[in-house]
Amino acid sequence: MSSNRIRVGFILAGFTGLILGILATMILQSIVSAQQSGNRRLVIRPEKSPKTGLPFSPGILVGNTLYVSGHLGRDPVTAKLVSGGIEAETRQALTNIGEVLKAAGMDFKDVVSVTAYITSFEDFAKFNQVYGEFFLSDPPARATVQVAALNDGARIELQMIAVKP
Repeated sequence: MSSNRIRVGFILAGFTGLILGILATMILQSIVSAQQSGNRRLVIRPEKSPKTGLPFSPGILVGNTLYVSGHLGRDPVTAKLVSGGIEAETRQALTNIGEVLKAAGMDFKDVVSVTAYITSFEDFAKFNQVYGEFFLSDPPARATVQVAALNDGARIELQMIAVKP
């Protein structure tokens, strides 16, 4: 009689161990899955973004980091460059980037790095004046590079990286 109780005890203990092992495995898999989904690549394509037909995404969000493609000063409706020179192009490029940031749940205070491509350093002061309107305090790290030409005859192209703390 007591040997049957011992056998039943071992069987119950083994069954309980099996159930606990299955539950632990399921919990660990859900934790790993949740961590990996935080690093999933998500395309950010705001409604108010110029539709150029070119093969790039306005932004890519991976975890809490947003990579913003180079933006020209394109009108979001016509996708053509705005008129008015470097100031108008800079303002429009920054406005378009603002839409990408907003679609990713961010804003300009989350921008950590900017690369500015400018076709003439004669426009540098005008560019900086408009740029400063969008980064009022603690501006991000930035590199400004003069280039020979930009797509569609643009005067400025801005590329950014933003991180949501």
